[in-house]
This record gives sequence, C-alpha cells and structure tokens, in this order.
Amino acid sequence: MDKDKERTEEKVIDYEKMVDEAFQHLLDTYLASRHRKKVDIITKAFNFARQAHKGVRRLSGEPYILHPIAVAQIACEEMGLGATSISAALLHDVVEDTDYTVEDIENIFGSKIAQIVDGLTKISGGIFGEQASAQAENFKKLLLTMSDDIRVILIKICDRLHNMRTLASQPANKQYKIAGETLYIYAPLANRLGLNKIKTELEDLSFRYEHPDAYASIEKKLASTQAQRDTLFDEFTAPIRKELDKMGFEYELKARVKSPYSIWCKMQNKHVTFEEIYDILAVRIIYKPKSKEEEINNCFQIYVAISQIYKSHPDRLRDWVNHPKANGYQALHVTLMSAKGRWIEVQIRSEHMNELAEQGFAAHWKYKDGGEITEDEGELNEWLSTIKEILDDPQPDAMDFLDAIKLNLFASEIFVFTPKGEIKTMPAGCTALDFAFHIHTFLGSHCIGAKVNHKLVPLSHKLQSGDQVEILTSMSQHVDPSWINFVSTAKAKAKIQAILRRESREVQKNGEERLLQWLRANDLEMTTAVLDRLCELHDLKKHDSLFLSIGDKTVILGDTDLNELRGKNKSEKPTEGRGWRRYVPFLKTSGKKEMQAVNTDDSERSEGLIIVTKDLNKKKPIFINEDNVYRYVFPHCCHAIPGDDILGYIDNKNHIEIHKRSCPVAAKLKASYGTRILDAKWDMHRSLFFEAAIQIRGIDRSGMLHDISDVLSDQLGINIRKITITSDNGIFDGTIEMQVHDRNDVEVIVESMKNIKGVQEVQSVL
Repeated sequence: MDKDKERTEEKVIDYEKMVDEAFQHLLDTYLASRHRKKVDIITKAFNFARQAHKGVRRLSGEPYILHPIAVAQIACEEMGLGATSISAALLHDVVEDTDYTVEDIENIFGSKIAQIVDGLTKISGGIFGEQASAQAENFKKLLLTMSDDIRVILIKICDRLHNMRTLASQPANKQYKIAGETLYIYAPLANRLGLNKIKTELEDLSFRYEHPDAYASIEKKLASTQAQRDTLFDEFTAPIRKELDKMGFEYELKARVKSPYSIWCKMQNKHVTFEEIYDILAVRIIYKPKSKEEEINNCFQIYVAISQIYKSHPDRLRDWVNHPKANGYQALHVTLMSAKGRWIEVQIRSEHMNELAEQGFAAHWKYKDGGEITEDEGELNEWLSTIKEILDDPQPDAMDFLDAIKLNLFASEIFVFTPKGEIKTMPAGCTALDFAFHIHTFLGSHCIGAKVNHKLVPLSHKLQSGDQVEILTSMSQHVDPSWINFVSTAKAKAKIQAILRRESREVQKNGEERLLQWLRANDLEMTTAVLDRLCELHDLKKHDSLFLSIGDKTVILGDTDLNELRGKNKSEKPTEGRGWRRYVPFLKTSGKKEMQAVNTDDSERSEGLIIVTKDLNKKKPIFINEDNVYRYVFPHCCHAIPGDDILGYIDNKNHIEIHKRSCPVAAKLKASYGTRILDAKWDMHRSLFFEAAIQIRGIDRSGMLHDISDVLSDQLGINIRKITITSDNGIFDGTIEMQVHDRNDVEVIVESMKNIKGVQEVQSVL
C-alpha cells in the first residue's frame, strides 16, 4: 500500500514539474517576442486556470491544465499573439468546465479577456452539438463572436490544432468526427486567415486519422525520394545562388515539399500515381529588401534575373505582390524549366511577405511602427462584413449554411472592374448575376443581362479576373427560381431565396389550408406522422415542400394518399428485385444457387435494415460481413466496396448508411452531424461480388480489344459486365464495368492493364 502511495505521490510531483516547465517555456517564448512585456497578467491567468482545473485529467492521463498551456503556446509561438490572447487561451475552458462565470473573469481580468473567453465558451464542444440546427446555430455564434473580435477564432484554431495533435487518445468514431470537422471548416478558416503552416498541419493530421494506410504510404515514398529531391534542388539552385550573390542580396533558399494531404488530393482528383506527380518540389527565395521602398522592385529584379537562367512558363506567372490574396498573402510565383526537363515552381518573397504567408493575419500585428507592438483590431473588415451579410439572412438548412460559408469565405478570388474602373473582389466561379447582387439587391433582382468587356452576355456568364462588367436592368424583370441554379455567392443566393420565400409563403399557406380541409373531410387529423407519410409517398423531404406542392397543384390529393394514410398500400407485395437489394444496388452474389437463396429471402429481408437503438456503443466499430451487408444502406454518392476506408452514419430513420471516408457527402456529414458517425470496418471473405468500373485510354491498334478482354477474362478470371470503347483519330477511350470481390482486385486490374501495349492511362472510376 505504502509503495502505491509513494508511486502516486511521485507521479503527482512529476506532473507538477511538467506543468511548471510547460508554463516556463511559454513565458520564455513570450519574452523573446516583440510584444509589450505583460508577464503579470499571463502568470495571474495561469495560476487562476491551474486552480480551477485542479485534479482534472485528460483522456491521455495528464493534468488538464497542460491543454490550455499548449493552446497558449501555439497562440504565442506559431501565431505571434500577445498577452491578451495568451491569457484568454489559458482561461478558455474555465467557464465551460468549472463553476466560474464570465462575470468572475471580467472582475479579475477585465472586459477584453472576458469577451474572448465568453466567445470561446459559446462555441465549445467542436462547432456542433447534437442536432443539425443546433450545429448551424453554433457555427453562427462562432462567426458572430469572430466578427466582434477576430482573436476568438484564432485561439479556437490553436485549440483545434492541439486537439488534433493529441487525437490518438480518442475512439475512432470521435476521430472521424473531429478530423472531418477540421477538414471541412477549420483548415479552410486557417487558410482564409493566412495561417498557411497551421492549415497544412491540420490537413495532414486529419488525413492521417481518416486514411492511415494512404498517409503512411505517401510518407514512406516521400522519405525514399528525399535524396533525389535534394540533388535536384542543389543542381537547380546553384546558378540562382550565383546570380543572387552577384546582385548583392541577403537571401535564403528553401525547398518546399508538397504536403501528404495535397499529394493525396492530386492523386485522387487527377487519377495519377505518386510517381506521376511532378510538382512535389518547389523552391522558395526569401530575400531581405535593400530598403523598404525597394521591396517590390527587388522582387521583380530577382524574377528577371532567374528567368534569364531558366525559361519561364508563359501562362504560369502569378503576381500576388501587386494583387495580394484576401488573406494578405503576397509573393511572386513563376514556373521555370530546369536543365533536367522538369517544370519547377519558384516562389519569390521578401522576409516580411514570408512571415505574412506563414502567420497570416496574426503577422499584421508585427509590423506596426516602433519597437514594441500591440494587437490591432481594425483588420479584415471587408471579410468580416461578408460574414455579417451571410448571417443577416441565414439559410434555414444547416447544410446550406455551411455550403454558403465555404463558397464565399474560402473560395479563391478574382478581380472585376465596374464600368467606371473601380475594382471589386469576387469569389472565383461567380457569374454576372452574382456581380449584380454584389453591387445592389435592386440591381440583381431586375437584372436582364450584362456587358462583359463591351460584349453582351447572359446572366449565367462566368466572370474571369480582369473583366469589366456593366449590368443591364429592366423594371419588368422579376426574380426567377432557376437563378438559384447558377449563382454561387452567398449574398446572391440568400437574396434570391428571400424574395422567392416571400412569394412562396402565400402559395404554401393555401396548400396548408387545402390539406387541412381534405384531411377533415376524410376524418383525419394533421399530425407529424400523417405529414411524414405524405412526404414519403410524394418523395418530398420537408413538410413545407408538401404544402407548396399542394398549393401550386403539382400534388393533387386523392385516393392513393387516402389508402397510404389508412395503411391499405401495405398489402401489395414488393416487386421482384426490390426489398433490401435497392439499398445495396451494386451487390452481386457469386452463383445461381446463392442468387435463388437470396431472392426467396427477399421479402423477409426487406424489413431487415438495422435500426439503431440507444444502447448502441458508438465507440466500438461496426463490422460488415457477408451475413449482414444487406442490413446497411449503401448510398449512390460514393459506392463503397470492401477495401475502401469507410465510416457509418446513422440517418434520420436510424438506419446505418455506409460511406467512403473521402466521399464529399460524408465530409459534410462529419462536419454537421458528428455525433451520428460510427467507425465501420469490412470483414469480408471474398465470396460476394461487387460492381466496379475502370476507365482506360491509349493509342488504338488492331487487336487492342482482344488483348484487354484476354487480360481480364483469361489471366485474371474477371467477369466483365459491360465494355464501351470509342476510337477517334487513333486514340481510344473506354469504360469497363465488371464484378470484383474488393478494392484490391481493382488495383490488380489497373496495374495489369497498364502493361498492355498502347494503353496510356487506366483509372478506377467506381
């Protein structure tokens, strides 16, 4: 007993020492910065938080106070924030996890710190709670507090970064929720605030937990090709060094290696292998300007000098120096042809630009006049006003709301000119109609067309950077529902929806009254269950849509509806091939005998979808095998087959949907309905067949089709379902649909296909 007691005491002393050392490291980092030295308030905040969290441990077993210290360390070291932010970071969980209130914080630390802590408390628990609407509300709170004080979101990003770094101690379903939310919201937010380094780390950490095998494989390949890259870098930069020395610049040359996450994205989007990605290496030239006034001139002098050494790509010059990105990023990007025949991107930045690129918005505070600096609050106003605009007319649906945020806050920008030559910044991919709404709602709602560079174009015309746009209006023009399909900015979408909602409210009201009269005439009441049944019958998602359809007479109530409500449609037998098969549309059995067995079982199994009860332990993975695969729903959005990284999602009917972890729908689900995510694993034994498809392209020749079918049928024994091939000017394009056991089969097929003479590209499309 005494030994155990001694051990516990030793552990406590160890932890106390660990906490003291962590805090001392934080103070040392702060004192080394250029901020005004307000050590007293930071120490006071630390002692207060230490006392408040006394005795509380994290999942990993260490004292809880180490988390606020780590968050404050990130805020200080990686974002360069000052005493106010560091103190708020130390206190960020006090109000939420202890009995102290925001008023207590205000009395002890003043209103500024209290306001930030209050903002952080409002958006705790990830961004989202249980319900979708609550999640959207929480996200709105995040943006509202952010528009009051940007430091709220900066500290929230620090908090998320530390949570991601320590994610290993969480169960898998929680890992997917947190990683998904990070990729969907926090990484783009960090990017939009110019926190490039943090954005990359957040993406890589999310990727590592969502696709561990792919991450490990890319890391391994990066390590094995490191020596080649070093040689290429040294050979490529040697003449550049010589030239820069001759010009008398103080400079630093760095190799920028593409992050595992962006390599993986490129492999997925472009359907290429790791070996086929040529822009893994880029070169950064970070120079010290000869004087502040000469900073931009020096940048272009370096560009001219290096483009005389290597030929530059005519379409690949990006001038972010004179047109900085909205997140403040400045640099000159040029792509040069190396002596080895490879294109290499070179990024030219001054020291100031480099710091802005790494620390983004936070670095603005570092460049105020005088030796000491204070945190300035007047930045990012235009961006924050966009946030307020989105919040003024919020989307009723949580998913739409998140999409509006992603579309507008995280999109890359283009520059467009008005007829008078004023420059306007718009999100990339916007249309002439978006531009009209951007200028004024009246202009947008009466817009009939536009002149872009003095040429007449329709409303849906996509604008390019540098276009000069004149909007044409007519008083007889009214908002058309089809506009919603091609506008892309939140402001335009919100205004069009608001005008249409106003018009449709009347129709909806009529529909509701008509339904009520019809139900009364048939001795029925308007209950949620009745409305749900009618929605399901007419394939409508919301009650409002049902009222609208009845109001505008696209749905006419009759005997079918009455039979549905009185349960008379139930007796009809499900048609052949319906039942559970519609949930697993691509599942095939491996023989006729099995097929018969499955078909006779159909009617019983159609009711056999798993219904999740409250007793389900969400921390444990669900295993999908031959016996229970029919009990899960496989949506068409991503077509998961054995071997894919998957997760489960509990839908509104408490059935479990199976999605690929990389599926775009799953990305939204993780960010919006995180508590409904489950860890799912395959437990298949290669007895069932699943449909897969590959796309193939190459140089046409006689006997090509014979060779393809020979490799698939004879060598690999694959059952081909459908093959479509077209040939044009000696190049053929084709799609092959077949049955496979798992994703591994698809990879073997792709590799075998590449060995056929004349085949240039093979990629899996399903």
